[in-house]
Amino acid sequence: MAVHNEDIAVQFEEIADLLEIQEANPFRVRAYRNAARTVRGLGRELSELLAQGEDLTRLAGIGKDLAGKIEEMLRTGQTRALKDLHRELPASLEDLLHISGLGPRKVKVLYTELGIKTLSQLEKAARAGRVRELDGFGARTEQKILETIASKRTQEKRYFYSVAREHAEPLLAYLRKVKKVRDVVLAGSYRRGRETVGDLDILVTIEEGSPVMDRFAAYEDVVEVVSKGRTRSTVILRGGLQVDLRAVDPVCFGAALHYFTGSKAHNIQIRRMGQGRGLKINEYGVFRGDERIAGKTEKSVFQSVGLPFIPPPLREGRGEIEAAHAKTLPKLVELDDLKGDLHVHTNATDGSADLEPMVRAAKKRGFDYVAITDHTKHLTIAHGLTAEALAKQIDAIDRLNDKLRGITVLKGVEVDILEDGSLDLPDSILQRLDLVIGAVHGQFGLSRSKQTQRVCRAMDHRYFSILAHPSGRLLEERKAMDLDMERIVRHARERGCFLELNAQPQRMDLDDTHCRLAKEEGVLVCINSDAHGESQFEDLTFGINQAQRGWLRKEDVLNSRPLGTLRKLLRNTMT
Repeated sequence: MAVHNEDIAVQFEEIADLLEIQEANPFRVRAYRNAARTVRGLGRELSELLAQGEDLTRLAGIGKDLAGKIEEMLRTGQTRALKDLHRELPASLEDLLHISGLGPRKVKVLYTELGIKTLSQLEKAARAGRVRELDGFGARTEQKILETIASKRTQEKRYFYSVAREHAEPLLAYLRKVKKVRDVVLAGSYRRGRETVGDLDILVTIEEGSPVMDRFAAYEDVVEVVSKGRTRSTVILRGGLQVDLRAVDPVCFGAALHYFTGSKAHNIQIRRMGQGRGLKINEYGVFRGDERIAGKTEKSVFQSVGLPFIPPPLREGRGEIEAAHAKTLPKLVELDDLKGDLHVHTNATDGSADLEPMVRAAKKRGFDYVAITDHTKHLTIAHGLTAEALAKQIDAIDRLNDKLRGITVLKGVEVDILEDGSLDLPDSILQRLDLVIGAVHGQFGLSRSKQTQRVCRAMDHRYFSILAHPSGRLLEERKAMDLDMERIVRHARERGCFLELNAQPQRMDLDDTHCRLAKEEGVLVCINSDAHGESQFEDLTFGINQAQRGWLRKEDVLNSRPLGTLRKLLRNTMT
């Protein structure tokens, strides 16, 4: 049985959740959360590292104890530490933590005071009005619980792009080794770079007699074969992700790839354009009458309706066809265009590595600069920095810049935006920095007008540079704040500051539509990793996906600038 990095990260997160419900030592909880973050950010599978004899304790935040637990999970699929916790607390309590407004302390109160172990029990108690009677809850929290449970019941199960990739890449590599298989390509929302995906669609071309469907059904991660045929099979992978495999004729491979990449809105528009030219376009090709005139490549499908190739991230029916017709499609930003990362944490707060290893990891990635932006004191859960602690870090960065060559370390901070829009540290320390990232980390439930006013007031601060993860959402967990994003974007333009596209897979914030809004308003977007460990610069790949879906070009991205230009732009925000 294959055990993926995500499987290990999920178990570490569950251990941390259950320990937090038990009110265990905060440093112990933090160690598991940091370990989960490290594991998710690795560019290679832990199983591969272990097989090659790598010392797992060399990974950021992974000591001897956690390395042993990783080896145990790779060997057995689970760890005794989690099994022991399940004997003390019901495993179902972890589901309660995904309900908006319920943190570990409130889950513990529900369990100890009302005996609530499951979502169904929670819903029943809330409908009976028993939840509001508990200290720290109230009628508003009770109603929010019911609304969240109802919303989850109707939602399609979706997977972070990063999790889908963890399953997809080894499966593609496996299929490419099957005899008589030629092309193996992922289609669907995954190919379009959606932040979450519902399933995976794989297209293959094969020679006669290929055993690809049998091998697909026999893949080690498959837990259920839903259907298996000569040209199409469907399986469910461990973890619940559905995968559809289709074998298509090489002569129509491009048409099939276009069709199954989607989106539906994009495909409908292309078909209508074809109809206007007397053509029929489907997954089997482009036809004039009974004659197939195109379809071997995607480019030929677009050419048949007089269009250039449209990159998959743009295929959402949001003006890409009109832009292609007018020859105004953007040249999309690429990962290699990024010159640095302006949102990075160290173990001075909630990161897993010291200052110098984080900077060296950024240098190894080829960056010209990196900004250290640890949290501030208001975010107590992250052990945020006081002004005095930040001053010491500033001095440490100056010393490191004197020592290192080939990369420049910028002095920054991720400062909390308080409820009234003020910032969490005084000007006397902020003025010593190269940049100030402002972020909302609490009071997410303010009204639209108050939340918008809060953020705009923060951006008006003379030392404010970048608005971090602007909507505050956590995918599949917390909805975006109720913000007037058009006003936020325009205020950023008027103020001369910037907006972040946070590439952490659970954030992906800005979303694609607001990236495009920023582009149209002339506001530069900064694609940051929000790295908390040396391996998490890898998350920038996901940020690039989102940026491309938002039509961003290199020139629309702040951290595509060389250091000299970047410094001038940052100084302009702090005057």
